[in-house]
Amino acid sequence: MRLWRNRHEDTVPARPMEGPSLPDDSTVHLVLDLALRVGDAQMAGGAGAADVTTTILAVTNAYGLPHTEVDVIYTSITVACHRGTDAAPVTSMRVVRSRSVDYTRLAAVERLVRRITSDGITALDAYAEIDRISLADHPYPRWVATLGWAGMAGAVAFLVGGGAVLAVTAAIVTALIDRVGRLLNRRALPFFFQQLVGGALATSVALAMYATDLLPNVRPSLLIATGIVVLLSGLSLVGTVQDAITGYNVTAAGRTMEVALLTAGLIAGITLTLRAGLQFGVETTMADPLPPLISEVPMQFAAGAATSAFFALAGYAPLRALPTAAAAGAVGTTTYGLLALIGVNTVTSAAAAATVVGFGSTIVGRRLRTPPLLLAVAGMVPLLPGWTTYRGLYQLTADGDTSGLSTLVLAAATALALAAGVVLGEHLGHPVRSGLGRLAARSRR
Repeated sequence: MRLWRNRHEDTVPARPMEGPSLPDDSTVHLVLDLALRVGDAQMAGGAGAADVTTTILAVTNAYGLPHTEVDVIYTSITVACHRGTDAAPVTSMRVVRSRSVDYTRLAAVERLVRRITSDGITALDAYAEIDRISLADHPYPRWVATLGWAGMAGAVAFLVGGGAVLAVTAAIVTALIDRVGRLLNRRALPFFFQQLVGGALATSVALAMYATDLLPNVRPSLLIATGIVVLLSGLSLVGTVQDAITGYNVTAAGRTMEVALLTAGLIAGITLTLRAGLQFGVETTMADPLPPLISEVPMQFAAGAATSAFFALAGYAPLRALPTAAAAGAVGTTTYGLLALIGVNTVTSAAAAATVVGFGSTIVGRRLRTPPLLLAVAGMVPLLPGWTTYRGLYQLTADGDTSGLSTLVLAAATALALAAGVVLGEHLGHPVRSGLGRLAARSRR
């Protein structure tokens, strides 16, 4: 018995293992709250869970909290600071309530994180700065964002092969949809119904023009397709795919549900309006062939650039970021167009173009002090499958043709290929960006 006790005593340490030397409790709570608010701002802007986790860990490490665990789900962020075996861990949680995209705010948060990680700002000053960023108004009035959405619709009209009349009509309809959506948002109407109203408005205007022969040269199908692209552009497709690929399955499931629900609202609005049109004897035609994106590369280049620039403006991006966003759109649409011209299928062309955009945005974004997420999403937006989505819905609703299901599957596959291509391009760009950063550091020496 004595022998067993000696052996047992030899295996038990004389005193508990001590943890890391941490700041005082008030500083720990301050740093955790600061990190949570930074992560909240990134999540609201559409950043992926992996990027949010990396940013929070960078903030806590910079202020002396090296042993920190982060759990990011779709609606909340939890951070736990371990303090060894002598003291209980400190845990904080923040609920992500708002998801209004403001790329100027996102850029300000990224600048703050760079200052934090370079030891250029104290924790108290950083907390005051994130408070100022979170409470700041949008950089320009709401009507400017409305003009941005309208301009984007006009550019998409050229992108799908329409002329000036279609572009002006699409811009006016989109501005109307945005203002109605703003009014419904003030009434706290769920986003599902806002998407439903948006799809119904776009389709109603197109059917009314067709029935009255008000603008005989405007194809209603293209007008509705333009509205679909604008309404789909606000969905967080990139963040959803990024979360799924990087292993944040709970967050990916939440975002997938949101994207699916909002897309269903859009589809419901279009479908109900098409059915109502048939009841009143208003039946458009789908005999026209599916148009290519644009066969003329110069026009495609310009339309893609304008689409992305106006999208960035509608998302409250810094004005200095608009030319870079335009370049991303031009590169993406031109890459897609060139691949389509040589016979590459739609899904593969979309994936390849998005990969180029994601790769370029990762390398260029940091150097130009522009959020890579803005450039990636802006470059992907002109390629969203608006026309394919409408064609599938029309086949199912008006024609009663079950082949519309395969058309909708093609639209979904194209959207997934775009988002996955962006994530792949970002993954390929990270080591290249790191290598360029090391070379730049050596040259400065």
